[in-house]
Amino acid sequence: MRLIAVGVARRRIVRSEGKMVSGATVENATTTGLCAACGIPIDSQYFDDSSVQKAPAIGEELVLARFDLPAQYCGVLQYFSQFTDTFGTDTSKIATPTIEWKILVNSHAAFPYINLRRIVNPWGFGSYPVNIRLDGNSTVELVARGVIDDRTLADTEAGSDIDFIGGRIVGRFWYNASYGDVM
Repeated sequence: MRLIAVGVARRRIVRSEGKMVSGATVENATTTGLCAACGIPIDSQYFDDSSVQKAPAIGEELVLARFDLPAQYCGVLQYFSQFTDTFGTDTSKIATPTIEWKILVNSHAAFPYINLRRIVNPWGFGSYPVNIRLDGNSTVELVARGVIDDRTLADTEAGSDIDFIGGRIVGRFWYNASYGDVM
């Protein structure tokens, strides 16, 4: 059996033993630099950063995860995850009254992931995708800050049973073609 592929208006027509069969949509990957199946740039790479640290004191800010895009690259933050030792032992404890979580892009809060006082994407449970676009040379961080418990207005950590917290960020990045050809 002899197969001949003929490209016509982004459609593929395959001749098989004298019959024409329509195929799937085809992209010219070498011209666009995009994957024909998913549309993601061919040179894309993953980033994944995480840490587990002692919970911050009131007023202290910890960077739990961070990624700096290389020069002339852009990307997307796809997922973030949060962890506390109390949630690890009892999944009903999603409230973090003395911990405020936020995602920063170039030191600016990424709405709506600002001033969170609860776990919205638990570590180890398959986080929900967020898909935050990252421009060239961006820095993305998952930050936790120790704050006063609004429920009791306590200025000490005596009421907090959170000893350890963790954060993870995962995404993709690729060369920004607006800077010219890679070759």
